[in-house]
Amino acid sequence: MPRGVAIPEIRQHLFAAAEQVIVRDGPAKLSGRAVTGQAGVASGLLYAHFADLDEFLAAYAVDRGFLVSAEAANLPRRAGSGSVAGNLCDAVLATPPVTLPALTRLLVSRPELTGRVRAVLGERTAGLDAIEGAAATYLRREQRLGRVVEAADPGALALTLVGVVHHVMLTAPGEADARTRIRDVVTALVTGLSSGDAPQLRPVTRRGGRSC
Repeated sequence: MPRGVAIPEIRQHLFAAAEQVIVRDGPAKLSGRAVTGQAGVASGLLYAHFADLDEFLAAYAVDRGFLVSAEAANLPRRAGSGSVAGNLCDAVLATPPVTLPALTRLLVSRPELTGRVRAVLGERTAGLDAIEGAAATYLRREQRLGRVVEAADPGALALTLVGVVHHVMLTAPGEADARTRIRDVVTALVTGLSSGDAPQLRPVTRRGGRSC
């Protein structure tokens, strides 16, 4: 981008550049110069809008946390329509492809940002927390509708879902691989829990009579 050219929505332009740096090089490589270089703007432009890099990253985390939370909030409304696995996958993958992996990696590397997001947006809003809460609510609604078996534990399933997403976002070599792995695992998790997929689940009995 030519220097000196006015850029509409400069904050979003810089946020998008930060995501590219995180996904390509990792959070450790984040710097004001790396972000502005990726954005193709003057190196001082970031500091014309933010006091320092910490303020910039906090603003980014809040902005993207709000985006993820807003997308996740739509999931419970889909109860009773489509497929359970499809709805869960769609909710996880609803944000722009680079956003969730970038946000996840940033929050892992800078855990103090999670508190700053919660301070602005409220509890259970920092990235995967929002998806976990929405998924648990959605699965309970599907359970009441008879589309998820009574033996299922919506809270445990939602936690497992975000655990899978967290792992994939940190380890997948690329977007296409991440999306495929998430869809495969979510489908495997839900198979047998949706009514009509399999008989009612029965607890597995361990030696000594304990079940899990």
